[in-house]
Amino acid sequence: MKCFLYVFLLGLIGFAQTENVTVTNVKINTEHPHFGLMRIADNKIIFISHLLDKKGRLKRFQGAPLLTIYQGDWSNNGNIENVKAIEIDPKQKISNITSATISPDGKLLYLTTRYTYKNKPKGDFNMDNFHIEVGEFKAGLGWTDFKVLPFCKPRYSYAHPALSKDGKTLYFTTNQRGGKETTKGGSDIFKVDVLGNNTYSNPKNLGSKINSYSREMFPFISDDSTLYFASNKAGGFGGFDIYRSKMGDDGTFEKAVKLPKPINSKKDDFSLIIDANNSTGYFSSKREKGKGDDDIYYFAEN
Repeated sequence: MKCFLYVFLLGLIGFAQTENVTVTNVKINTEHPHFGLMRIADNKIIFISHLLDKKGRLKRFQGAPLLTIYQGDWSNNGNIENVKAIEIDPKQKISNITSATISPDGKLLYLTTRYTYKNKPKGDFNMDNFHIEVGEFKAGLGWTDFKVLPFCKPRYSYAHPALSKDGKTLYFTTNQRGGKETTKGGSDIFKVDVLGNNTYSNPKNLGSKINSYSREMFPFISDDSTLYFASNKAGGFGGFDIYRSKMGDDGTFEKAVKLPKPINSKKDDFSLIIDANNSTGYFSSKREKGKGDDDIYYFAEN
């Protein structure tokens, strides 16, 4: 099984002190993509990959491979263990999921998907646009009763939900236009307050210290209120690079800083998550010498 190892100084990530850290290609990677990482508990993570049948063959819908959510255990040895697809009520007709998160209390699942003929909005809209839905878990059915978040406008795309540690703030990406909270580039990171009963505050753009005239994607907010995200803005190493920004006491973010190599590479690097101690984590990358499409990589202090 091929993997590669880097040892490097990671002071720029914001650990308490400069440490030697290893980065390793995770064993679960195959020729299929693995991305959309999210930490949902201290020792649990979810990610996105192709849905396979019992014989390991791709499941398809209208000829296209299906993407779904997998859950696994965050392991001290760098692997993701006990991986299995989460249970989603088939009557919900959710056929393609590109990112997801689960609320800290474990009661709500937020996911990114496209509209279907079951829930398509009235009037003209782009079927290729994504939106965010939220559902709840019911024994015997799995995750069900999904509802489109009320601030998702059909003419725009919304994706990559991420929740704060207390579950009171939802971060996401969108290309929505108009008004003070317009998108600057191809997609920006926004936030809303979670008010309960599927109600939310108005979306607020995180501003120019985070967003650029390019594309910002895959936000993750750590336990110490540091935002990690990916951007393909100018000045990067190539493709999408991972950035971080610390939130101040007033709720605003510092100017985002690009993480060093080899967490970033000449290829796409994105979807970083980190543990509560800021000492281990995972990210996705399409870098050279991987096993397939997007691979998951693990990093940890030596």
